[in-house]
Amino acid sequence: MKHIQLLDCTLRDGAYLIDKKFGDNVIKGIIDGLLKTKIDFIEIGFFQNEGFGEGKTVFRNSQDAKRFIPKDKNGTMFTVLADYSRFSVDNLDECDNESIDAVRECFFKNERYGAIEACKKIKEKGYKLFVQPVDILGYTEEELIEFIKLINEVEPYSFSIVDTFGSMYPEDLTKVFEIIDKYLISSCKVGFHSHNNMQLSNALSQEFTRISSGKREGVIDGTISGMGRGAGNTPTELIAQYLNTKWGYEYDIDSLLDVIDDYMDNLRTKCNWGYSTPYFIAGSYGAHVNNIAYLTEKSSIRSKTIRYILDKIGLARKRYDYDLLEKTYLESLKSSIPTALGLDNLKKEFFGKNILLLAPGSTIKIEKDKIQEYINETNPIVISVGFIPQNLKCDYIFISNTRRYTNLKNEDNYKNYKKIITSNIKQNKNDDKENIVAFTDLVSPGNEHIDNSTILLLYLLDKLNVNSVGIAGLDGYSYTPNNYASSDLELSNVLDNPNHTNFLISKMLSDFFEKKSINNLFFVTTSQFENIIENNQQTENKKGMRL
Repeated sequence: MKHIQLLDCTLRDGAYLIDKKFGDNVIKGIIDGLLKTKIDFIEIGFFQNEGFGEGKTVFRNSQDAKRFIPKDKNGTMFTVLADYSRFSVDNLDECDNESIDAVRECFFKNERYGAIEACKKIKEKGYKLFVQPVDILGYTEEELIEFIKLINEVEPYSFSIVDTFGSMYPEDLTKVFEIIDKYLISSCKVGFHSHNNMQLSNALSQEFTRISSGKREGVIDGTISGMGRGAGNTPTELIAQYLNTKWGYEYDIDSLLDVIDDYMDNLRTKCNWGYSTPYFIAGSYGAHVNNIAYLTEKSSIRSKTIRYILDKIGLARKRYDYDLLEKTYLESLKSSIPTALGLDNLKKEFFGKNILLLAPGSTIKIEKDKIQEYINETNPIVISVGFIPQNLKCDYIFISNTRRYTNLKNEDNYKNYKKIITSNIKQNKNDDKENIVAFTDLVSPGNEHIDNSTILLLYLLDKLNVNSVGIAGLDGYSYTPNNYASSDLELSNVLDNPNHTNFLISKMLSDFFEKKSINNLFFVTTSQFENIIENNQQTENKKGMRL
């Protein structure tokens, strides 16, 4: 007899990545594949008070969810997750055994006493009850024992160890399991739900299988291909293969592989998940992955800065407060060095001059002749953004991105150029060619990419009373890996969602135009953002006519 059962929650935990909208055909296809795999539990989504929609895995009640439940369940039970703060159990209908079989009630520690009452109602309405306390490592031993004793009175079907922030090590799992095994009523299964921030989900699931053997029946959560926020979850196919190989189970791995081929590869074109250094940091600090997602939007942020911010905000990292993250991020970039001298020097040199801004887009090469013609006609001060252009005159290099600075400073001819360096990069001036300016004086708070180098340079130029700014190489992004003038400049995160990056840059450019004092600003090379300047000029012309 199996002492471990598998619960696949792809349609629920994976749903966070796509606004919970898989589409009806994909939902039905995944369910069909999991049924053929003989998975013990299929979690098909959420019970919520709102957020429903066609093709979404969000349901009002079991009757709403019934459209995805096959008449022949083939021995599989179907579950949904009900978040205590997002679903009122008063909306839950009676179990009719033709739709959902079980409800998993999840809640934060501060909600646990109210959640007990919700758990009682779930059982009263005939459903199997799974108790899912968020972030079990956030409970002290005394708090956990007290809560277990209270929930015993409800007699749940399963009580889960939820590693919400992917911060567990095997020793932590063993300790928590031993407490639960000692105090939880013997009729209750123990579940395990892990996140893969430190690449331990599969190993921990195997460890859970071993330590529960002979003591408890258990339920391990997984998702197909590990689909889930951030680094994702325990891959269902990996733990199923382990149970087949080492414990003699008979899950149909071929059916799981068919689901991966038929659906998961396509889903990966719409969203991303998997290991990364920032999500390792989230796991090591027990931080909500939304904090990481927000901070990694900063184009020049360093991993050690993420560590600093998570440490600085303390327990607030277990939820997500974007205003607090933004404030702490900007505080981390404040410089103690005087930067006024660098700005004053630039004002003297740049006053009334024509400027050519060279962003590192591919049109720098493609439209080189057009750029050279503009240089010959206007004799501008040429400033490149984070790179040394080939075969084009350059007077200054503007650097606000730490990665770019690290690469540039090792180039042989870097020392020959004058530089404008923001204070988040350098804390001291090493030579007379460096002008250090305050980073925080250039940012426009409220934008996700507040540290986009080209936008920062535009804000700096606006302070310098220049005559005109021609922009070359600010092309916009596409899915093809030729967005930059050199392959050495390519970044993988740009290719993840170029349309989103283009949207953010458009927003920042529009914000800049609302605040700028430079009147003569234009594109020298082809750009996806040309319409922003045209629209701004039309608006200014209309204002002038009214005046």
